[in-house]
Amino acid sequence: MDFNLAEVVRTVAHAVPTREALVQDDHRLTYAAFMARVDRLASALADRGFGHHTDRSQLKNWESGQDHLALYLHNCPEYIEGMVGSYAARLAPFNVNYRYVAGELRYLLNDSHAKVILFHSAFAATLDAIRSDLPELELFIQIDDKSGAPLLDGAEWYEDFLASATMAPLEITSPDDLYILYTGGTTGMPKGVLWRQGDIYPAALGGRKISTGTEYDSAEAIAENALEGGMRVLPSAPFMHGAAHWMALNGLANGNTIVLPHNASTFDAVDFCDTIEREKVTIAQIVGDAFGRPLLDELERAPHDLSSLVLLISGGAALTAPVKAALLDRLPSMAIMDGLGSSETGQQASQVISAGAPISTGTFKPGTGMAIVSAELDRCLEPGHADLGWLAQFGRVPLGYLGDAEKTEHTFPTIDGIRYSVPGDRARLTADGALELHGRDSVTINSGGEKIFAEEVEAALSHHPAVYDVIVTGRPSDRWGSEVVAIVQLRAGTNASAEELTAVCADHIARYKFPKDIVFVDKIERSPAGKADYRWARSLVSPTDA
Repeated sequence: MDFNLAEVVRTVAHAVPTREALVQDDHRLTYAAFMARVDRLASALADRGFGHHTDRSQLKNWESGQDHLALYLHNCPEYIEGMVGSYAARLAPFNVNYRYVAGELRYLLNDSHAKVILFHSAFAATLDAIRSDLPELELFIQIDDKSGAPLLDGAEWYEDFLASATMAPLEITSPDDLYILYTGGTTGMPKGVLWRQGDIYPAALGGRKISTGTEYDSAEAIAENALEGGMRVLPSAPFMHGAAHWMALNGLANGNTIVLPHNASTFDAVDFCDTIEREKVTIAQIVGDAFGRPLLDELERAPHDLSSLVLLISGGAALTAPVKAALLDRLPSMAIMDGLGSSETGQQASQVISAGAPISTGTFKPGTGMAIVSAELDRCLEPGHADLGWLAQFGRVPLGYLGDAEKTEHTFPTIDGIRYSVPGDRARLTADGALELHGRDSVTINSGGEKIFAEEVEAALSHHPAVYDVIVTGRPSDRWGSEVVAIVQLRAGTNASAEELTAVCADHIARYKFPKDIVFVDKIERSPAGKADYRWARSLVSPTDA
């Protein structure tokens, strides 16, 4: 059975109306209060004529039959209200990277055909600078973020917009309504991934029982599961990336409480720890070493009672073995889960480890629908097959990319009558069925005829105790075609030579994968979600090739 996301959350709210749904500082909303605001937003959007206009059956996989709402916000309760309220009104909301400059923002809003934008006051000036280039954007809804920026000309304050709702009956929603997630664009231009809500719910947003992996088959089953919820969940990454708002929507779909830290614009390890301690958070999310290392620094700097924490989830970037080991040494009562997934596949695999267990990076337990397909995209590879293939997903997969028929056909091939999602990660299955992830093909370095995955070199270098952060990229070479270059940020107060860092690689990767050069920087550039910025890395080591 398929479900619409707004109706999933509504079912949960009916089951646990007095349980807290969203918490940030003193701002607290029960499920009943949250749904009341969601319905006011949905009504106000419908009153202005926005919503659904063409049934899915009449559209190509890369087409949308709904109006689109841009979420140009830091993390806040209104972000989640904006998502669920849009779903209830049959609009398709989508994420906007708030670090974009005017030209990037112009591209995204035009590519998405946005009709409505929900934005924080801090971003009003950037939006105002390009609004004349956005002919499809009709409605501007502004949220006061205490930045002091005035109301943009022609915009409406969010609370006034909610108050304008007539609360007329809404159009019945459908599982065919869209969930849209824009990719980060770290290796190319961002693209809008189109999912049916009926597919993304089990694929990534809590629509499967955790214990068995089976999908919920009725609203009654969803409500019954919600009654057993009540965990307190802290997403620390920006909602503008999938990993964080997936965790938040997962939390709502399972009847849990979403707790947001005070600092909504960047990862602040002090704030993160204080929030866990104050709100008795049980599950928290980070993004790889970019969040894990500052967290370790804070745990070394000051005492924090994080005894409520039972699970630390990392996704979106690698959490390396040395950082995992150090975190488990500091917090031995919790477990760490590495989650693997992408905008185009949903959740695919995971690795859960506890203190005292063997620790690794890049190996996972496959989830429902995960597969490895051949390099030629003509067959599936069985466990133990010697060839390196493509990490793939079948079953609950996206429709395609908004407005891009060619890329849709390329990324979602049909093999032996089954449609797969193949977004570009190289991997293999071991004989015992474990997934070995080798890395994203788009950042693979072809050096002297050998393919070298940036992630495996990064993981090797991270074993040196002086390495605080590292990104590996390729640079044109007359001898090798492309050569491996590592960009390294050393831990404060430490020193290490290029030779010392290269030597540590010997225990972890073959010699031909060693970096030919190491560039030391004061700070590695990453997205607010902790993802590696490979375009920045390429421009640093080879400006003419950026």
